[in-house]
Amino acid sequence: MNSLRKFSSVIALVGGTFGTSAIAADDAEPNRIIAIGSSVTEIVYALSQQDRLVGRDRTSTYPTDVLDLPDVGYIRALSPEGVLSVKPDLIVALEGSGPPEAVEVLKEAGVPFVSISEDYSRDGVVEKIRAVGAALGVEEAAEELAVQTGTKIDGAHSSAIDASVDGSSRVLFVLSAQDNRIMVGGADTQADSIIRLAGGVNAAGNVSGFKPMTPEAIATTAPDVILMMDRQGNHITANEELFAMPAIKLTPAGQNKRLIRMPGAYLLGFGPRTADAIADLSAELQKMSDS
Repeated sequence: MNSLRKFSSVIALVGGTFGTSAIAADDAEPNRIIAIGSSVTEIVYALSQQDRLVGRDRTSTYPTDVLDLPDVGYIRALSPEGVLSVKPDLIVALEGSGPPEAVEVLKEAGVPFVSISEDYSRDGVVEKIRAVGAALGVEEAAEELAVQTGTKIDGAHSSAIDASVDGSSRVLFVLSAQDNRIMVGGADTQADSIIRLAGGVNAAGNVSGFKPMTPEAIATTAPDVILMMDRQGNHITANEELFAMPAIKLTPAGQNKRLIRMPGAYLLGFGPRTADAIADLSAELQKMSDS
């Protein structure tokens, strides 16, 4: 926090270099935009506005072209120095970006900062697209994309419900499983929403948020399928390691070795690709229920 205060003081002392440029650009269309949050970045690309991007956060990895942009830090650990180094004239950030002290420094620097609300639902995706479009000044294109995306999500959800008519799979979303400490996704999470949209039942729906669960509690959830994000490096739990855990071994999913892995931003991003994620998850669930 001290470094943030020091950086804020430096901005004030240098006579508002960033503030002057922001004020001068008030009546102009922003063309040096930083997108913070994977779904925000995907929406910018879906609206064909990617040429205006000059930076992205670490969670923004799709489409792969975005990796050519400067990385200004992790969405919840932004560095004001890194953000301001690319001289943005607009920051469009997903709700929860931070820390708050960093956001305050960016605002004091005179850079317009637009926070995009997050809601893990069909309507939430539609409104997110509209909000990003409004921030970029392309409301008409955003409305068209929002309607198309909403219709696709409705269709994917309807097909998933029809496919699961003989019985919905109980799905346990495992956020992490290291050192036999298992963190699951309960109600009021992205995981809960995507499971339900794909025609499944959240096996951990009796808890709220992302919570650790004891082996005994996990056994009582009796999931048919384990759902996890594809991860790399030190965060990955190998299949053999997961199924060897006593808590998982006791479940139908563990006994039948039923595990689905999907890319995190794709599965939980709630953006333009959500309809495809619903369809893919539903197809995997049906494949496992038929096996």
